[in-house]
Amino acid sequence: MLIARDLATLAAHRARLAGTAQPLALVPTMGALHAGHVALVEAARQSGAAVAASIFVNPLQFGPSEDFSRYPRDEAGDLAALADAGCALAWLPTVETMYPPDAVTTIDLAGPADNWEGAARPGHFRGVATVVAKLFGQVRPAAAYFGEKDWQQVQVVRRMSRDLHLGVGIVPVPTVRDPDGLALSSRNRYLTPAERALAPLLHRTLATLAATLARGAPAAPLLSEARARLAASGFAPDYLALVDAESLVAIPAARPPARLIAAARLGAVRLLDNVPLA
Repeated sequence: MLIARDLATLAAHRARLAGTAQPLALVPTMGALHAGHVALVEAARQSGAAVAASIFVNPLQFGPSEDFSRYPRDEAGDLAALADAGCALAWLPTVETMYPPDAVTTIDLAGPADNWEGAARPGHFRGVATVVAKLFGQVRPAAAYFGEKDWQQVQVVRRMSRDLHLGVGIVPVPTVRDPDGLALSSRNRYLTPAERALAPLLHRTLATLAATLARGAPAAPLLSEARARLAASGFAPDYLALVDAESLVAIPAARPPARLIAAARLGAVRLLDNVPLA
């Protein structure tokens, strides 16, 4: 596996990979890799692409009270996992590379970036869109692979790539879960044993609710009841909503394509999850 830590080395490695005639696919990550990230690399490889993965904990997408400084980091373990997964290139830029002192450009979005995570974490999607656009410009992939656990993020990046004519296909990959249904996340390691035992309730709640809504039931009372049950169980829900899967606009009843999305705090950990409605 090739490793680049500066733009000149990245350009040289990218040219080397171009000589293989394979398309290049990008898997953007913030490190602390788990089986969900490996699934993204495997999906990209199955497309026939050579895979580049970035590891960069992006300060621009963290709010002032969020966990940037304690976000888990394990460079050696991450590089070993990428190599084992068949990744061709690892890109590990510095903060100075991504955000030079004289940089003046960021990307603001509306549409799918409004509400939900956009409201709960002001500025978050500005950070996501800006860093992803920079990674696209640096790596120049034909496609980029993102996990569906962060469903709103997938729609934001897809819309940005389309609106700015970046020419990068956005490929969502289904959420990887533990056997009890908990969506894999780098932050799950911060759950206490008691919290870890309770955490799968979020996904069970969404799955049960999705089955009921798919039969045409009005969403508002069911969503309210589900939020109350989560709160009574020890969660602090930020939102639980039925939305149009692409625009992220709230809808009153199930209609394709629809998605249930949720974010809830459990102790010090903020859990995100979502499920599609058939």
